[in-house]
Amino acid sequence: MTQQQTGRPIRSIAIIGGGSAGWMAAAAISKVFGRQIDVTLVESDEIGIIGVGEATVPHLSAFNRLLGIDEAEFVRQTQGSFKLGIQFNDWGRIGDSYVHGFGTIGRDVGLLPFHQYWLKARAHGRGKDIGRYSINTVAAPLDKFTAPPSDAPPNSPLAEIAYAYHFDATLYARFLRRRAEAQGARRIEGKVIAVHRHTDNGFVESVQLENGDHVEADLFLDCTGFRSLLIGNALGVDFDDWTHWLPCDRALAVPCEKVGPPAPYTRSTAREAGWQWRIPLQHRTGNGHVYSSQFMTDDRAADILLANLDGKAQADPRPLRFTTGKRRKLWDRNVIAIGLAGGFLEPLESTAIYLVQAGINRVMSLFPNADCDIALQNVYNEQTDFEYERIRDFLILHYHVTQRTDSEFWNYVRTMRIPDTLQSYIDLFVANGQFFRNGTEMFGLTSWVQVMLGQGLHPRTYHPAVDWIADHDLHALVDHVEKVVASNVSLMPAHEQFIARCCAAPGG
Repeated sequence: MTQQQTGRPIRSIAIIGGGSAGWMAAAAISKVFGRQIDVTLVESDEIGIIGVGEATVPHLSAFNRLLGIDEAEFVRQTQGSFKLGIQFNDWGRIGDSYVHGFGTIGRDVGLLPFHQYWLKARAHGRGKDIGRYSINTVAAPLDKFTAPPSDAPPNSPLAEIAYAYHFDATLYARFLRRRAEAQGARRIEGKVIAVHRHTDNGFVESVQLENGDHVEADLFLDCTGFRSLLIGNALGVDFDDWTHWLPCDRALAVPCEKVGPPAPYTRSTAREAGWQWRIPLQHRTGNGHVYSSQFMTDDRAADILLANLDGKAQADPRPLRFTTGKRRKLWDRNVIAIGLAGGFLEPLESTAIYLVQAGINRVMSLFPNADCDIALQNVYNEQTDFEYERIRDFLILHYHVTQRTDSEFWNYVRTMRIPDTLQSYIDLFVANGQFFRNGTEMFGLTSWVQVMLGQGLHPRTYHPAVDWIADHDLHALVDHVEKVVASNVSLMPAHEQFIARCCAAPGG
């Protein structure tokens, strides 16, 4: 018996809004589905893009491979640089510094991760800072970088280097636009002034532009940023506000002159009511101050930002206002929100571009017929809820696990009630250093362990199976890992040298 397809197939997709979210969607969909589906993107040159998501996580390389993007070309065209992790300064206590590095920590033995053996060595006075056992966290502060060499032994730290990118978000959108249009996507210049819906089922039928034109489609992707024109304004999907857990609600962004070689890491420095980012590109440095208006004035925030730039500011600080949280549904009827239209999590761990990528991947995996079956919507929304909530908890961890008492802001976040899901992660780690990854959540053991230790959270003991290894063997393991990591880092070129050899942009 032949199974027949039910429902009318989707023939057209309208992406409302450009920027990184819109053009990532257009590039991916036009690449995967070819010209079988008409892809139209509507954007207005009058509406600027947010552009704070200039730092990424390693997942972006998979997206680039899907599109057939050459890495060197991508980095050149976006004035990009490479990223081994994030350096956090003054978060646990003023004067503290640690690196949340990508990749792995040490070498696992048996069923136990390396950090369990390190915990016992540390208790014996033999283990050094956990950052000494990861090639990313050793190389980053030394401004060294390399992609995994083709001739690196399979089990060496050099073969396991994981990295992401820093790039100019505006240049990235332009880069993707060229690819999308070459693949058949069509751009329409115009400002949306109305959204028209079918009277029978509430589906969006078309968007009306300022010039009177209507853009119709079977499926709409809402990439309109914080305005959320379709999923929020037109369909009225409610927004869950998480400001009580993540109270920062404003940011100031400003570029400054490049004053030295670009560092292969993002820097996050905690301030009295928030934090400041530094993102080094080939041609400039991106900076921003994320803060809570409940605890700091805009003028004070601007003063702190401008007083702590590496070089001369190239513009006036650009203000951004936001509310942390997400729509209760990111897919409703025939509208799917991608990026900021569906939710916002501050860029503390550079997850904005990842959430766009994950949303696009989910759209293509759960691709519907024109009836947008509710079963597909439910799975999409359940998976999105899970993803946002786990990232939310990871961000809250940075604020809540701190010893800072120097301002009202830090006293609030340190003492606030946190989600039960996060509390259970903390309790498990404190018990004996364990971390249990919940399904496919984005951040895994390496990330949680580095941040919990870096913020000053220490387990009471270690996994009991560690005692099955003789102490001298355990100490030899920890010492060996440190030496191997250090010797591998010594072989790495400077980050600036790697860029100059492989992917330097003109005038970078």
